[in-house]
Amino acid sequence: MDFIFIDDMRVEAHVGIFEREKAAPQTLEISLTFGVPDAAAQNDDIEQTIRYDAVIDRIRAELAMRHFNLLETLGEYVIGLLLNEFGAPWVKISIAKMGIMKGVRRVGVQIERSR
Repeated sequence: MDFIFIDDMRVEAHVGIFEREKAAPQTLEISLTFGVPDAAAQNDDIEQTIRYDAVIDRIRAELAMRHFNLLETLGEYVIGLLLNEFGAPWVKISIAKMGIMKGVRRVGVQIERSR
């Protein structure tokens, strides 16, 4: 299986349980790795792979429209998009909130799923 990765994508999202998190979006850092068909490389054909630009655009659009209480739920939602809509056979995601606690650079979750 071949993989595409997207590292340290910054997105604005409404996520969290505290009132300040519900009032305004915060910047999240998302890294994704997902499986793609081997045929794309073998045939040098963009139509046989998952377009990372489409993935990035879709994630940003979806996260702009929703609120999630937990990073875990947000992660499962994004994984569902990749597995069900984009057809990825395997997805790993890391999501981090940055600078939300004194003396801590990032806190987050990492989730891995396959079909």
